[in-house]
This record gives sequence, C-alpha cells and structure tokens, in this order.
Amino acid sequence: MTNKDESVEKNTESTVEETNVKQNIDDSVEQAEESKGHLQDEAIEETSDENVIEEIDPKDQKINELQQLADENEEKYLRLYAEFENYKRRIQKENEINKTYQAQRVLTDILPAIDNIERALQIEGDDETFKSLQKGVQMVHESLINALKDNGLEVIKTEGEAFDPNIHQAVVQDDNPDFESGEITQELQKGYKLKDRVLRPSMVKVNQ
Repeated sequence: MTNKDESVEKNTESTVEETNVKQNIDDSVEQAEESKGHLQDEAIEETSDENVIEEIDPKDQKINELQQLADENEEKYLRLYAEFENYKRRIQKENEINKTYQAQRVLTDILPAIDNIERALQIEGDDETFKSLQKGVQMVHESLINALKDNGLEVIKTEGEAFDPNIHQAVVQDDNPDFESGEITQELQKGYKLKDRVLRPSMVKVNQ
C-alpha cells in the first residue's frame, strides 16, 4: 500500500470517529433535553399541587372557624337554657307561695264561721223541724270542710297526742290518770294547718 492510500484510510477512519463522537454528543444532548422536560413537567405538577393545597387550606380554616362558632353558640344556648329553667322553677315556686299566702288569708277569715257552725251543731233539740234544720247545717259543714281539705286544709290532731307548742296552745292543765304526762286530754278549740303552715293552733287541756 502506498503512502497515499494510507493517508486516505486514516482520513476515512478519522471521519467515521468524528461522526460517532458527534452522534454520541447529539444523543447526550437529546437525553438532557428530555430529562429537562421531565423535570419541568414535575415542577409544574408540584406547583399545581401546591396551588390546590393553597386553595383547600382557606376552606378548611373557614370550616374550623364555623365549627368553633357553632360550639360557642351551643355553649351559650345551654347556659341560657339552664338559666331559663332555673327562672321558671323560681317563678313557679314564688307563685305557689303566693297562692298559699292568699289561701291562708281567706281560710283564716273563714275559720270563725266554721267555729260558729260547729257550735250550732252542738245545740240539742227534740223538735223535728230543728232536727231537719240541724241535719242540713251538718251537711253544709261537711261539704265545706271537705272542700277546704282538698285545698290543703288540715285539722290539727289533739286528744291523746303529745303536746307540741308549735301547733298546740295549752290553756288548762289537767290531772287525768288515763293519760300520760304531757298528753292532751281535751280539745277546747280546733286548730288548723294549711299544708306546712299553722293557720291557728289548737287550744287544749294538757295532762300534768
């Protein structure tokens, strides 16, 4: 082979080598561009996700604020409801007390009339007209007492009971062997209570 042929062959090999190197460079550049494109796409997706998160966060915050407000309103409602229930109970109790006081005044005024009716019933007579009239008065007395009992009136127990200064008024002392000391031997005037209130103490005779 001549020097000229060797030179041509070397040039050809050099050209092929340069072409291969250039191709490798182009491939590397292309891969780099593709990688860059993927990175940009991922960055865009991440940015989009962040935007979505930023859009969702205010909603969550608003929901939390509304929930907190609802809890506060519920607490206020429960407190007001409890206060209102206490107010109703207090008013109801005051009304009951007022009704009791009103009934107490009325019954206190009625008691002397009841005493007079009972004294009239103690009168004895043989006349038929008198007996018929007395029976009518007795029926009226029973109806009146029953109506008053239905409204809380209570006759204070006396004879045979232990003397109680809170509900009894000792007028006379007695010496009766049939009774224990301090027991009531006789009732001189009836006493009455309205529920837990004494309208009038009973006048009694107490054994020594």
